[in-house]
Amino acid sequence: MSGALSVLSAVFWGLTVLSLLVFIHEAGHYAAARAFGVRVTEFMLGLPCRWRLSRKSRKVGTEIGVTPILLGGYNRICGMEPYEEKNLANALACVQKHGRIEAKALAEELKISEDEATAALATLCDWASIRPFYNPDLGEKPGQSEWPAAFETQARDACGLTEYDRGHDFSREGATKAGAARPLDGDAGVFLSQERGRTYLGTGFFKRLVMLVAGPLVNILFAFVVVAGAFMVTGVSVASTEPVVGAVTEGSYAQACGLAAGDRIERVGDTEVGSWSTLVAAMKPYLEGGVNFTMLIERDGSEVEVNIDLSDGEATDVLGISSQVSIYHPNLAEAAGLTVRYGQSVASYVIKLIIPQETMEVLNQSTSIVGISVMASQAAQIGVSSLVLLAASISMSLGFMNLLPIPPLDGGKILIEVIQLIIRRQLSFKVQNAISYVGLAFFVFVFVVVLKNDIFRYVIG
Repeated sequence: MSGALSVLSAVFWGLTVLSLLVFIHEAGHYAAARAFGVRVTEFMLGLPCRWRLSRKSRKVGTEIGVTPILLGGYNRICGMEPYEEKNLANALACVQKHGRIEAKALAEELKISEDEATAALATLCDWASIRPFYNPDLGEKPGQSEWPAAFETQARDACGLTEYDRGHDFSREGATKAGAARPLDGDAGVFLSQERGRTYLGTGFFKRLVMLVAGPLVNILFAFVVVAGAFMVTGVSVASTEPVVGAVTEGSYAQACGLAAGDRIERVGDTEVGSWSTLVAAMKPYLEGGVNFTMLIERDGSEVEVNIDLSDGEATDVLGISSQVSIYHPNLAEAAGLTVRYGQSVASYVIKLIIPQETMEVLNQSTSIVGISVMASQAAQIGVSSLVLLAASISMSLGFMNLLPIPPLDGGKILIEVIQLIIRRQLSFKVQNAISYVGLAFFVFVFVVVLKNDIFRYVIG
């Protein structure tokens, strides 16, 4: 019974922590896209699923909610998929003219194949310029795997703005409902250009870069705030410079020779010591040579000479004593500096993942969702502060991990954007898919290795 409860606790807290971090990550992408006027049709916590609990925002049109598959999250930012320019302008003008039209009829009117017509309509749906029409009489319903037979116009206000566009106002005269005919007044190419401008690919390189970086950046900023706050509230341990024993290691030479916490060391052999650093320097020759020596210590107001008996001729690194430690509460600037150094160490660790000579070492020290769940459960039992700190440390790692130049991570998408900027053209579907498959294969390998390690670590023992 207790074992089952432990498993349930691990699953609950693991999903809770990961869901929170994914929500934060996706919120970064969403906020950046909306700031640049890019349409976002869905913002979901959980993986795509037909069943969901959601609400459509009246202000921005985005469907915001949660799905039962709480293993991630996603945004549907319009226009992130590569597309073919051919037929788009005419297809959009045709849908606007008829209000609702089947792909077959569109193909006949434009004198193109039905596959070409469907491809153009699918791209326009991805841009939220039009929408699919699911006819219940044909057994069609939202969430089906195939496109429906017909497509229709979006509801637009007097200025031609959809519910996903900033500043729309359907209360003014001239607004049209979804499925209503609204023939174009001007050039089809101009209208298509306006629609493209409200998509991811229709924005400039800088804006696309910001949208991609926003997710990992929010994860890192969340971790930064939590960790810096923890430094300020709980403080940091600072080693004393005084030559006073703070603790004695169990089973060490120091314990065997009778040293105890609180002893002030005044002399090592014939060398006077006045600080912890001079103490370490004075002991070093004896420890390296395995040579016995004496210490003069002050204990309870009296001076006592202690004989340090080492293994003859055997070098050792430590005597078994540590300095006294005090808790120091840094100010905001100091806490920020400490957090930056922590972030640098996390970033350097993550970068080692893509260095072939370091990959396996990093993976053997990493953990999967199984390990995260176990640690989250343990942290929750300790207290809220421990759980929040664990979430912050995972958030920091996820943020830097997502910046690795490996598709399908955000860093991989940034890499593709940079390549396209250099070659001054869009990479083909085939090339982008090939790059994505390579990246996906790498992460399947990573997942298998860390999952195997966690099974041995937490399940088999």
